[in-house]
Amino acid sequence: MGRYKIVLRKSVAKDLTGIPKKEARRIVSAIRALAEDPRPPGSKKLSGQERYRIRQGRYRVLYSIDDDVLIVTVVRVGNRRDVYR
Repeated sequence: MGRYKIVLRKSVAKDLTGIPKKEARRIVSAIRALAEDPRPPGSKKLSGQERYRIRQGRYRVLYSIDDDVLIVTVVRVGNRRDVYR
C-alpha cells in the first residue's frame, strides 16, 4: 500500500483555531499519521456515511478515504459533543 495524500477542507483550519495549542499539535500529528495508515487501530467507520473517525482525547477527527487515488480528506475536527452535528 502506498502513502496517502492528506487534504484538509478550509473549515478544518478554522476548527483547529479554537482548540488549545497543545491539543491541536497532537491532532495535527494524528492527521499526519493517516498518510501512512488511513485506518489505524481505534478508527471507526461512521454508520450511514462513507467517513471514518479517530479519537484524540476529547476531540474527534472526521475524514473520508479514497483508495483509488490514495487521498484522505479531513472533513471536520472538533469536540466530541459537537463534531457529529
